[in-house]
Amino acid sequence: MTDTATSVTRTPDEERQPPPKRSYAKLAADESREDYSLRYAPHSFRRWSPSMVAGTALGGIAYLADFAIGASIVFTYGFTSGLASILTAAVIIFLTGIPIARACAKYGLDMDLVTRGAGFGYFGSTLTSLIYASFTFIFFALEGSIMAQAMHQAVGLPVEIGYLLTTLIVIPIVFKGMGALAKVQAWTQPVWIIGMVLPFIVLAFEAPDAWGAFGSFGGTEGAGSGFSWIGFGLGTGVALSLIAQIGEQADYLRFMPARTEANKRRWNLAVLAAGPGWVIIGAAKQLGGAFLAFVALEAVGKTHALEPIAPQIEALKPWLGSVALPAAALFVIVSQVKINVTNAYSGSLSWSNFFSRITHKHPGRVWYIFLNLAIALTLMEMNMFAMLGKLLGFYSNVGIAWIAAVAADLVINKRIGLSPKYIEFKRAYLYAVNPAGFGAMVIASTVSILAFFGLFGRHAEAFSTFIAAGLSLVLCPLIAWATKGKYYLARPNPVNGPDAEIEDITATHTCSVCETAYELPDIADCPVQSGPICSLCCSLDSECGDVCRKDPAASGPVLMPVPTVPVPAA
Repeated sequence: MTDTATSVTRTPDEERQPPPKRSYAKLAADESREDYSLRYAPHSFRRWSPSMVAGTALGGIAYLADFAIGASIVFTYGFTSGLASILTAAVIIFLTGIPIARACAKYGLDMDLVTRGAGFGYFGSTLTSLIYASFTFIFFALEGSIMAQAMHQAVGLPVEIGYLLTTLIVIPIVFKGMGALAKVQAWTQPVWIIGMVLPFIVLAFEAPDAWGAFGSFGGTEGAGSGFSWIGFGLGTGVALSLIAQIGEQADYLRFMPARTEANKRRWNLAVLAAGPGWVIIGAAKQLGGAFLAFVALEAVGKTHALEPIAPQIEALKPWLGSVALPAAALFVIVSQVKINVTNAYSGSLSWSNFFSRITHKHPGRVWYIFLNLAIALTLMEMNMFAMLGKLLGFYSNVGIAWIAAVAADLVINKRIGLSPKYIEFKRAYLYAVNPAGFGAMVIASTVSILAFFGLFGRHAEAFSTFIAAGLSLVLCPLIAWATKGKYYLARPNPVNGPDAEIEDITATHTCSVCETAYELPDIADCPVQSGPICSLCCSLDSECGDVCRKDPAASGPVLMPVPTVPVPAA
């Protein structure tokens, strides 16, 4: 017996009704603010020169957390072990950052989209969005604490109010997007450079023997001046917490213009400098910050020596006298604004990526600024600065497992044919989860966290981050080989596939859902819409049932480039 009560008869006119169109909220539709936050950055938007992009990206590493991190490592484990830790972490961060930076710059993608196509899958990279978001609000809180300390020193402002002020001050800048960030980084760079260099010039004249004494410093915890394997391992773990910084660099690098014969030398240099090159400056800042803290230790005590503002004041006093305090405070505030606009901006991108996949809604990147800042402010009010070493040591186990898996896919899997040669980031062509990268990260981070908490003994605890990196690097290609690369593509992509003959990737198609023209790399063929669909509309569709992935034979029309208005020169 048929249950006719549940049957619905559709008229021919209703059958021909197209799926509903989508119109984005005003803020989400304004790409001057959105900066293509959830999608491929088109060539028409990449109007900056390689040097401009690199300068803006490097402006974002003005932070003074390096000073505090370096001082904490050397104070805890002594100069020799601390130096080895900082340099080793820098080498690891530099090497893993090279392929990631080049991929982001070449394909115009942020870290989340690269992660999707580099072994994690569409939903597999959702977890990494949370890892990256946590990096941005942890370091926003750390940098904000340093800024609040400077305000307290300079004008007596209570640090609790300082936390709030440091949070609110970045909102107008981050709200306006990449254009505003580029201007802030450029305008503040001279002040930052002078403030960074001047204390070391003063000490070179006023305390020329300090470097020699610093080299034999045994720390404040009784570690001694000799080398310790335990201290080296633990110190490297703290320094490696900065490995996810490559994600913030990528948020700028995706706007790099196309690499051409005319600009390839400048392009390569800019990508290397603005991508992994940040860690060269970062390692120098860690050592410099530890040195300033060491010189100021006797005068201000250990607690204040770990706060960058106090060593800065002590270093400037011989030349600037009473002006040292306002000069140091100005430098700290400028430095922290430069980095925290980047932390807030990158956090908004990461939260947008996360919630778009979970909720299938996109109110606009700018609304997630407030979520990221609210979490950061809570951490500041909880005085997370006092738990610096332990918090960063724990975080680095997860961060390095993620970054190492992505690097392994880009360097190994793609070169030997275990994964596609290009980065596929669109939902329409990806499996929900790819066990190659996602599985490697989960296994590596789980084992290393257990080691971090002492389950496998003291030495494994000290070298937990090395365990995370090693397992991820090995497991990612191993799982890809075991699965024969099956989980990279749910169906072939006619545009980017190996048989495609695309002369002009800047050709556009109009999305059949939002009716906006997008360049080919941002478009998929959709059988439900019976036409092209942009990557964001595809991500936000909650009713299609993933027909295109479950039944590749149901794919829509093959997309090929069409004539379009020439893209303005970058």
